[in-house]
Amino acid sequence: MEKPMSGKFRCRTQSWYIVLVSFLLWLTLYMCYLYSSSVTFRKRGHSFVANNHTGFLDSSQSFHVVVRDDETQDPSHVEDIDIVDNVVGDDETETDEDKTTEFSDVEEVNQVIDSMLSEDQNGTDTDSAKDNEDVTSNEEVKNMDEDDKPVVQSSAQDKRKEGRLTKQRKGTTANVSERQRDKKSEEDQERRKEDRVVKQKETANVLERQTGENVEDQAAKRKGAANFLERQRGENVEDQTAKRQENADVSERQREDNPEDQPVEKMLPAVKSRTERPQRPRRRERNKPADSLNPVMEKRIEKVVTEPRRQNPVQAGSDSCSGRYIYIHNLPRKFNQDLLENCRSLSFWTDMCECASNLGLGARLSNDEKLYSNSGWFATNQFLLEVIFHNRMKQYKCLTKDPLVASAIYVPYYAGLDVGRYLWDPDGFMRDYDALNLVKWLASRPEWKRMWGRDHFLVAGRINWDFRRDPKNESDWGNELLNFDESRNMTMLVLESSPWNYNDFAIPYPTYFHPSRDDTVFQWQNKMRRLKRRFLFSFAGARRPGRHESIRNELIEQCLASRRRCRFLECDKTQKCHKPANVMRLFQNSIFCLQPPGDSYTRRSIFDSIIAGCIPVFFHPGSAYVQYIWHFPRDYNKYSVMIPESDVKTGKANIERILTRVSRDRRVAMKDEIIKMIPKVIYADPSSRLREIEDAFDLTVKGILDRVETVRNQMNEGRIVNYDFEEEESWKYFAIGKLGPHEWDAYFSRKIGKHGP
Repeated sequence: MEKPMSGKFRCRTQSWYIVLVSFLLWLTLYMCYLYSSSVTFRKRGHSFVANNHTGFLDSSQSFHVVVRDDETQDPSHVEDIDIVDNVVGDDETETDEDKTTEFSDVEEVNQVIDSMLSEDQNGTDTDSAKDNEDVTSNEEVKNMDEDDKPVVQSSAQDKRKEGRLTKQRKGTTANVSERQRDKKSEEDQERRKEDRVVKQKETANVLERQTGENVEDQAAKRKGAANFLERQRGENVEDQTAKRQENADVSERQREDNPEDQPVEKMLPAVKSRTERPQRPRRRERNKPADSLNPVMEKRIEKVVTEPRRQNPVQAGSDSCSGRYIYIHNLPRKFNQDLLENCRSLSFWTDMCECASNLGLGARLSNDEKLYSNSGWFATNQFLLEVIFHNRMKQYKCLTKDPLVASAIYVPYYAGLDVGRYLWDPDGFMRDYDALNLVKWLASRPEWKRMWGRDHFLVAGRINWDFRRDPKNESDWGNELLNFDESRNMTMLVLESSPWNYNDFAIPYPTYFHPSRDDTVFQWQNKMRRLKRRFLFSFAGARRPGRHESIRNELIEQCLASRRRCRFLECDKTQKCHKPANVMRLFQNSIFCLQPPGDSYTRRSIFDSIIAGCIPVFFHPGSAYVQYIWHFPRDYNKYSVMIPESDVKTGKANIERILTRVSRDRRVAMKDEIIKMIPKVIYADPSSRLREIEDAFDLTVKGILDRVETVRNQMNEGRIVNYDFEEEESWKYFAIGKLGPHEWDAYFSRKIGKHGP
């Protein structure tokens, strides 16, 4: 039995209907008795039962439609169904053909009716008949005569039986029709489900085939594009290299012509007060690497550096620049070109505009006195090294525009020209301003973060003490460029390095000789070999009356005492030493040239004497032996004479006697070694390029690349850079190559002032 919407079983509902019908029958009989109209009674009763039963079936059918839709999880029809209305879905609409088919099978209907009658007579009909008989008999007793009572009861019973049979037939027929409709609806639903599943499978197969075809097409396209690009790279390597060089030249010229292209104000953080300067590490931590104080930073460095550099498109076998590529930082003009454009503000005593001409070489020197070669000689200022080096770097044959390919990165900051404007200014704030902005700019660049600046190098055209001001005394000499944490990671190239610090390296002072061809160098070397020298030794310099530790007074006195064998050129107010002809004439006529410390350990006169083929005489190992490790032979006895300054100061050493004792053969050997060193201490003309000779620039670049590669290997191995030795013994590690006790320990046991001895 189907459960109707009211929640009651159909059999019980029909019983109540029978009671009601019985009551109506009684009322109708009473009316028939009064009006003798039994026909009207039958029509009304039949219409009532049929209409009510039909409405019940329609509402039940609507309920089943909702239930089936809910079971299939298709709620599209649920909201539109009205249970009371006789409305069904499109798939379940009854047509005339369906009704004819449903009611054609009379025999099946009669069998069902007979079975239903046998069941109802024992249950529902018995109770309903009793109730109807009681109600009818009570009423009939009151209103009817005894003679008519049997006739009326017999007629009522027949009518009730007839009504029950009619109702049961219709109900059974409706139930059969309903079951058939349900069965058909279920079959249709199953059919729709199967159709949907089939369609979904077909759609999935189509999408899968399309996806597979697209993936194959894309893979084929990628492979074809990769092959095409590879062929292009292989075919156009030479063209690309030429274009890169041409673009580099054009870009450089554009940068020089357009200073407004790089707005410095937007790129640089302004330093508003002294409180914004980086704090220096504690004294006991000053000897450690800048990043060794932070283990997390060390791990991050190791992780970054282990990533290999990008390979150059040219194949390694045919790439002569492999491992030698250098990338030049495109600094804001404030740090280089603007300084040259404002050259008149660079010095109070010297016309730096004239000195900066000819790519930093200065004015050309004429050869009126036959002291020079016919070409390649300039009145070069010693503080223009950074300009000369920058212009030489622009002609370097292994430049790259890709920092990921570069083995080292050059920072073209004119640090010496910058600080030279404020060296005599008591306020150290302006001396640090541009230097501090530079390191902030560098630290913000992605190139810096590859090795945290350890692949960067910078050329500062002054001695290191001009960049190592005491942080506690702002009125002291110089700025703090070399003390910044960022600078301690870079390789700093200066005219004179500190023996107690590992981040700066000395390179030669610029001389007056800047050849543009190899044969010019060879001719000059031959000329220096043939010269006949009149004096045993000579000295060009000035006294140091305010410095009691200086030995210059003693040297001058000894030279003046040996007038026949020594020649003294006094650098007084007449500026004789600033004239190249006076200096070169003196050195070309001397076998030995005295080179004592001056304001610092080193002096330009060392390199002028080597150019002239004069054997230098040193009095402190800090003047050369621990300085120019990439340019001078490690065995200093091969090219120089060493006289301890303490012996000179105490009067134990007689210069003339010591030099006279040097054998002739040794003199010749040392002279030949000095002449061989000439190419190593000169900077060729930046407008040209030497083909066979390696000059001071070439040796410097080679030393930088070797150092950066060593640092890179240390970081890849997880080691702390430069942590294998104490920083105060860096002179011993770099110059000698081994630690432990040494004969020069007395010279470097402590710092004798910040400006050298």
